Amino acid sequence: MVVLRGQLINFNSIFMRLLIIALAPVFIIALYIYFRDKYEKEPLGLLIVSLLVGSILPLPVIIAGKLLSNILPDNMPGGWPAFYEAFILAGFNEELFKYLALLLLIWRNRNFNEKFDGIVYAVFISLGFAGIENIMYVFGHGATTGYIRALVSVPAHALFGVTMGFYFGLAKFYPQGRNAMLLKAFLYPVLLHGFFDFILMLGNYRLMVLFVPYVIFLYVFGLQKMKNLSNRSVYKL
Repeated sequence: MVVLRGQLINFNSIFMRLLIIALAPVFIIALYIYFRDKYEKEPLGLLIVSLLVGSILPLPVIIAGKLLSNILPDNMPGGWPAFYEAFILAGFNEELFKYLALLLLIWRNRNFNEKFDGIVYAVFISLGFAGIENIMYVFGHGATTGYIRALVSVPAHALFGVTMGFYFGLAKFYPQGRNAMLLKAFLYPVLLHGFFDFILMLGNYRLMVLFVPYVIFLYVFGLQKMKNLSNRSVYKL
C-alpha cells in the first residue's frame, strides 16, 4: 500500500511537472500580449473563450489533415512530401481553422474596437491551439522537448497569430483595403508557418542553418507588427 501510494505521488508529480512545462509558455505569452494592449483591455471572459476555442481546433485539424493526406500522391520526388506536409498539412490546415475561428468569434464582436485587438484575439486563439499541441508533444517526448518548444514552437504559433491579427485589425478599420488585408491575414501566416515546418521536416542540414535566423526573424517581424498597431495613429496602407 505504501509502495502504491509512493508510485501515485511520483506519477502525480511527473504529470504536474510536464503539464506546467507544456502550458507555462502559453500563459506567459498570453499575459505579455494582454499587457501590451495598453488602451482598453479585452474582457477576460472573451479571452478565455478564445483560448478554449483555440484548444478544440486540433480536433478538426487532425480530421482535415487525414483527408488532405489521402490527396498526397504516392512516390513524390525529392522534397515534395516535406513541402506538402509543411505548407498544406501544417501551414494551410492549421492556420485555416485559426482564421475561421477568429472570423466567426471576433469579427462582429463589439469588443473588437481597436486595431490591436485583432492581434490580441488571434494570438489567444493560436495559444489555445499551441497549448494542446504542446501537451501532446511534451507528454509524448518528455521535458527536454517541452523546453525547446517553449523557446521555439509556442512563440512561433503566437507570432503567426500576431501576423494574422495585424492584417485582421487593418481589415476591420480600413474598409478601402479590406479584401486585400483579409487575404493577407490568412496567406501570410500560412507561408510563415509552412516555411518554419519545411526547414524542420526536410531534414537537410544545409537548410537547417537557416532555422535559428528564421526564428529570430519571426520574433523581430512579430514584435514590429505589434509596435505598429500599439498606438492609435493612422496606419498607412
